[in-house]
Amino acid sequence: MTPAGTHHIDEDAVTRRLNALRAAVLGANDGIVSIAGLVIGVAAATPDNHGAILAAGVAGLTAGALSMAVGEYVSVSSQSDAEKQQLRREHRWHQVRPEWELEQLVELNMETGMSEETARKAAQEQTAHDPVAIHARMHLGIDPDEITNPWHAGWASLLAFSAGGLLPLLTILLAPTAWQIPATYVAVIVALAITGYEAARWAHSPRLRSVLRNIAGGTLAMAITWAIGSLLGVAVA
Repeated sequence: MTPAGTHHIDEDAVTRRLNALRAAVLGANDGIVSIAGLVIGVAAATPDNHGAILAAGVAGLTAGALSMAVGEYVSVSSQSDAEKQQLRREHRWHQVRPEWELEQLVELNMETGMSEETARKAAQEQTAHDPVAIHARMHLGIDPDEITNPWHAGWASLLAFSAGGLLPLLTILLAPTAWQIPATYVAVIVALAITGYEAARWAHSPRLRSVLRNIAGGTLAMAITWAIGSLLGVAVA
């Protein structure tokens, strides 16, 4: 039973959410900060040149989204391939040395606090149900039903980065010239506060810390690129 005044947290559901969180919310964060820094730097160097800002923003958005998608696909593919290879090896071991695998499962159960008798009985029942799956979870830390699809991760990263990057790009293009940078800064800070809050809410981690960390990182990135753009603009002029 759940103690009064508390909320039940499904730890398995939290774990499943983390992959989506990494590819979606964090991808959006990357898009927001990367494109905001890029367009603010260009705007600081050439504030009246909307064509340069648009070209830089679109190029950065395209390159960043594709880079995120390819990077996420390659990363998840490598992890997925390694996990599948481990599962194939585990399956082969159960065919050639079932007794040894049973004893290993008994030891794993005993490490959780079971007596040897209880651990052996549990291991026998687990092995009768699905020996490869239980060994994968307890020995390898792999859930055969939760192997991440690299295509899903790649598309999620591409879409998330694009959605995040569109915000600063559209804001700086639509705002009056005098308000380009301040309006983009405000829009980015609000967006980062939202993504930081959502990331913490989904992961059941401290929300204020996540929000402040997002805002601090975004502010630092925009300040640095604004300073560089301003210096380059003066040097060119």
